[in-house]
Amino acid sequence: MRDPYTVLGVTKSAGAAEIKSAFRKLAKKFHPDQSKEPKAKEKFAEVSSAYEILGDEKKRGAFDRGEIDAEGKPRHPGFEGFGAGAGAGRRAHAGAGPGFEHFEFNFGGGRPGAGAAGFEASDIFSELFGGGVGRRGARAAPPPRGEDVQATVTVSLNEAATGAQARVSLPSGRTLEVSVPAGIEDGKQIRLKRQGHSSLAGGEPGDAIVTVRIAKHPYFRVEGRDVRLDLPVTLYEAVLGAKINAPTLDGAVELAVPAGTTGGRTLRLRGKGLPNPGGAPGDLLVTLRVTLPDEPDAELSNLMRKWESGKPYNPRGDLG
Repeated sequence: MRDPYTVLGVTKSAGAAEIKSAFRKLAKKFHPDQSKEPKAKEKFAEVSSAYEILGDEKKRGAFDRGEIDAEGKPRHPGFEGFGAGAGAGRRAHAGAGPGFEHFEFNFGGGRPGAGAAGFEASDIFSELFGGGVGRRGARAAPPPRGEDVQATVTVSLNEAATGAQARVSLPSGRTLEVSVPAGIEDGKQIRLKRQGHSSLAGGEPGDAIVTVRIAKHPYFRVEGRDVRLDLPVTLYEAVLGAKINAPTLDGAVELAVPAGTTGGRTLRLRGKGLPNPGGAPGDLLVTLRVTLPDEPDAELSNLMRKWESGKPYNPRGDLG
C-alpha cells in the first residue's frame, strides 16, 4: 500500500481534524454504493486503510517512528503482538525496543475499523451516508443499501395486452422471471425488490429496475391505450357498404363498413384497445383504406373515364 499521507493527500504535519476532513471527502467520493469513479472499490479500501493508521493517534505515532508500515505491520524484528490471528491484541515487551512498552495494537479482532485509541470509521460513515451518531449515543442510521441495476425486457403487443411472464437478464449475469401486468404501456418500469447489487457496507441489496418495451407489431400501432389499425377495403365495399372481418388484440370481429365510405374514414371500436387496470380500456381506431386491384382492369378503367367526363367532382376544392 502507498504511504497513507499520500493516499489522503495530507502532509505529515496535518492535524487530526485535517486528516479526518480529507478522509471524509475521499470516502464520500469513492464509496462503492455511491461512486461512479473507476475502481472506486479499490480506492475506497485504500483510503479506509490509510485512515485506520492516521486516524488513530497511537498507530500514527508508530508509523511516523517507523515501527509499523503502511499496512500496519511491524517493521521491528523483535516486535510481537501482530499476526496472532483473530482477537490478537498483545502488549509489547519492554525490551523489544524504544517506544514499544507504552501502547497496544489490536488489528486482528474487535469491531471492524476500531483501533487502540477508539478509532472507528463506522462513526464517520454514519455521518456521511445517513447521519447517525454511531457508538457515541443515539441510534445509528442503517448502513447504505446496495446500488440499483437497470435492465430492459421486450414483450409482444399481445403479451402487453393480456399480461405475461418474461425472462430478463440483469447486468450481473443473473436471469430472472418478471411478471408483466396486463395493459402495461411502453416504457413503464417494474421494480424487483432486493435484486440489485449487494451493499458493501452491510445494508440491504439494491433493486432491479426493469423497463418494459413493446415490440413493433406488423399492423397495429399503439397510442397510449388506444390501438390504431389501417384496414384495406375494396372499391365496391366502400361504395356499396359491407360487413368485413377486422383483427383486434383478442381476435377478429365483424365490422360494418357504411355505404359510400370515403378512404381515410376512421371507425372506433370501443374497449378493443389496451386494458387499463385503473379505469376504462382504450379503443381500437380502424382507418379504412380504399384499395384498387393489383392488376389493371380495363372495364374499371373505362368506367372511370365515363365518370371523369360525365360526373366530374373535385374532392380538393376546400384546399384552395
